Amino acid sequence: MAEAGDAVRTVILTVDDDPGVSRAIARDLRRHYGGGYRIVRAESGQSALEALRELKLRGDLVAVILADYRMPQMNGIEFLEQALGVYPGARRVLLTAYADTNAAIDAINVVDLDHYLLKPWDPPEEKLYPVLDDLLSVWRTSDHRPVPATKVVGHRWSAPSSRVREFLARNQVPYRWYSSDEPEGQRLLAAAGADGHRLPLVITPDGSALSAPEAPELAARVGLATTPAAEFYDLVVIGGGPAGLGAAVYGASEGLRTVLVERSATGGQAGQSSRIENYLGFPDGVSGAQLTERARRQAARFGAEILTAREVTGLEVSGPARVVRFSDGSAVAAHSVILATGVSYRQLAAPGCADLTGRGVFYGSSLTEAASCEGEDVYIVGGANSAGQAAVFLARGAKSVTLLIRGESLTASMSYYLIQQIEESPNITVRPRTVVEEAHGGDHLEQLTLRDAVTGAAEAVDAHWMFVFIGAAPLTDWLEGAVLRDEHGFILAGPDLTADGRPPAGWELDRPPYHLETSIPGVFVAGDARARSAKRVASAVGEGAMAVMLVHRYLEQS
Repeated sequence: MAEAGDAVRTVILTVDDDPGVSRAIARDLRRHYGGGYRIVRAESGQSALEALRELKLRGDLVAVILADYRMPQMNGIEFLEQALGVYPGARRVLLTAYADTNAAIDAINVVDLDHYLLKPWDPPEEKLYPVLDDLLSVWRTSDHRPVPATKVVGHRWSAPSSRVREFLARNQVPYRWYSSDEPEGQRLLAAAGADGHRLPLVITPDGSALSAPEAPELAARVGLATTPAAEFYDLVVIGGGPAGLGAAVYGASEGLRTVLVERSATGGQAGQSSRIENYLGFPDGVSGAQLTERARRQAARFGAEILTAREVTGLEVSGPARVVRFSDGSAVAAHSVILATGVSYRQLAAPGCADLTGRGVFYGSSLTEAASCEGEDVYIVGGANSAGQAAVFLARGAKSVTLLIRGESLTASMSYYLIQQIEESPNITVRPRTVVEEAHGGDHLEQLTLRDAVTGAAEAVDAHWMFVFIGAAPLTDWLEGAVLRDEHGFILAGPDLTADGRPPAGWELDRPPYHLETSIPGVFVAGDARARSAKRVASAVGEGAMAVMLVHRYLEQS
């Protein structure tokens, strides 16, 4: 159990499963910091998380979290990773034995660890207090004030409500969810003067009430940038996935006036990944949301503008300028453009899926719905890495996870490390040669009809949750007639444009297109939208960086 003290003081929280050690460090902390801080002690990661959530709901501040590494059920790194989502501004310290220092070093990548302390920490005057003094000093100079949360009121099984929650979650906007059937939700509806017919209702931190808002309005009202600060830039990056974020980081850091335009939320498909374990530098894996949020902050720190909820509808050439047009009729121009629009999951054509999308049928890893799958039977459609990552993640809490794949096995489409994890998970089942024939349900998904792709035999299964990861459709339809694409819509660039030894039609320069340059000089492509791309996070980031290098070369010769 966590110990509670004075409710008005900022908190230092410590968690250790050894009662003797737990009392000892709490004693040392109270002796030195008890006059100015409230010391909260917990003896398990789970009880510490519950204490943090209670503190969060009360609006209390947490300055430092100290966690022991070796705890059962949830070790210190796993606890700190979850605590990061509750109090991202708190300084994080890992208590570890000498034998575990490698784990502590790894935690620097996983949870942005601020420091690790070797046990025992005696004397605290030399080994404990100086470290905490420095961390508290850093915390006090940072913006550690609690962020007022947006409130969302809606129906539990509502596609518009699901879209709003997903939009806020993926854009790192804190919010609290209230069902319109619960007393607090009804009180908020009454306070806002809403009749409950146009849901969801979104109440922003300043008290403004929005009924069923579209993404651009919602983005603007919750503090996301939606309007470019200038009319002309050196570089416009279209798309905020790994390739676009990589381009924005390198473009801005190398002095280019850079603006990134994203139609929904930074991160793309990678941002929805529950766990990426094969990305360089993260031996214990990292969630897609964490990785892309770090990249977004990095790009912003270098001075890149990031616009959210802006849909690009056109690309034009106007002399030396490249003009990007938005759906509202406005435009922004630049010397160069990088197309990093990525891909989207293809929609299931089975009857019933369209009507139940957002109401039990979800495309990609829905961040807001994963917690509701605990103790449930979950179906995942797809056999590539994204599907495997989702299966492993959901299997931690779900009663069962069933992977539905068309092929004979996962070996042709999924990384070996994921196949191993799936084979080692007792509650994950792979059903080969299986397709979804139909989805059934009223206000939410209730049943699936599955068909054996070889024998044609059909089977009905009860199902409330289905996550779909099938195929990759490039988000390039808006480029029709602007740049050359292949028969599947992927953008052609570099050598693919000159396969017959001649430059593409309309190419007016003496040189051939650069490696990632499209059929329009000064317009480049990076990431999954490019024809024959590797479809990996690392390669997308690399192409974003390479595209910026080629932008410099283009600008020098223009």
